[in-house]
Amino acid sequence: MEQIEVWSEFNVAMVGATAALAGLVIVASSVNIAEIIKSNTLTARLAAAIAALVLAIIVTGVGLVPDVSVLWYGVVIGVSTFVAAIFQVHATLVIVRDPDPEHVGRLLKTVLGFAPIIAYAAASVTLLLGQPVGLTIAAAATLLAIVSAIVVSWVALVEVLR
Repeated sequence: MEQIEVWSEFNVAMVGATAALAGLVIVASSVNIAEIIKSNTLTARLAAAIAALVLAIIVTGVGLVPDVSVLWYGVVIGVSTFVAAIFQVHATLVIVRDPDPEHVGRLLKTVLGFAPIIAYAAASVTLLLGQPVGLTIAAAATLLAIVSAIVVSWVALVEVLR
C-alpha cells in the first residue's frame, strides 16, 4: 500500500493527461469518421489505441484508490490488460487479413499496439508475485500506452486523408 502511494503524483498526472488524450483522439477521429469507417484497419487500430488509453486511465486511477493493496492492484491491472488485449488482437487480425497490398509495415503496426499490453501484463505478474518493481513497470507501460496511442492516432488520421 505504501509503495503505491509513492506513485500518487505520477498517477495523478498520468490519469489526467491520458483522459485528455483519449478525448482528443475521439474528437479528432470523429471529424473524419465517415472516411475512417470505410477502412477496417483504421477503425480497429483506433479502437485498440483507445482501449490502451482506457487501460492507462484504469491503472493510474486505481493506483490512486486509498488503501489499495499491491495484490489487488496486480489483479486489476491483469484483468484490465486482458480486456485491452482483446482489442489489440482484433486489430492485429484485421491488419493481417487486409488484402490491400499497399499496407506496408504490418508487423510494426501490430508490435506497436502490443508494447503497452505486454508491459502491463508484466507489471501485473510481478505485482501478483509481490515484487514492487511491478509499479515501475506499470509506470513504463502507461508511458508506452500514451506513446503508442499517439503514434497510431496520428498515422490513422494522416492515412484517412491520403
